[in-house]
Amino acid sequence: MKTVHYYFDFMSPYSYLACTQIPGLVQEYEGIAKFEGHPFNMWEARLAAGNTGPSNREMPARSKVLMADVARWSKRYGVPVVPPKSFDTERLNRGFLVAQGSHKDVDYLALVSKRIWGEGGDPTDQKLIDAVAAELDLDPQEFTAAIDSDDTIERYAEESRKAQEQGIFGAPMFVVDDQIYWGNDRIEWVEEYLRETQ
Repeated sequence: MKTVHYYFDFMSPYSYLACTQIPGLVQEYEGIAKFEGHPFNMWEARLAAGNTGPSNREMPARSKVLMADVARWSKRYGVPVVPPKSFDTERLNRGFLVAQGSHKDVDYLALVSKRIWGEGGDPTDQKLIDAVAAELDLDPQEFTAAIDSDDTIERYAEESRKAQEQGIFGAPMFVVDDQIYWGNDRIEWVEEYLRETQ
């Protein structure tokens, strides 16, 4: 069985688009491939790869085209898209690692993506984090404590370091065997590779 490693940062609208597809992929390729998620700090990875230019949000013309592209993809996938109130997603990225420990990583991925980019939520809002935990039948206080624990902070830093070592510089990116794919629009190529090599 192959392992598809997918790298994401909830900050990215293209990560959101990919995350809406992950649950279906997990189900469709059960027995053929397992999907392993890796949250990472996209901004740090971008800088480490030598991309030191301004963010898309600082370039209005580019941002306008980017969001039009995101809207087209959201229409194709049949999912809403509402820009979030903040792009500080580090705690929610770390939350994936906590949810992973309870085998709720895919559910967490879908739910958080929906709350941030599907509903325009604020990823720094503690009420949003508490609501996500409760919906996953996790104790909100324990979940928050785990997110902010030294152990989880270090695990997240290690995920980010390993992502950079792997050559990850944007989100989402998919790695299977020696193949690397960048962007939600490359998911069909991931699937093609899985079918050809099973």
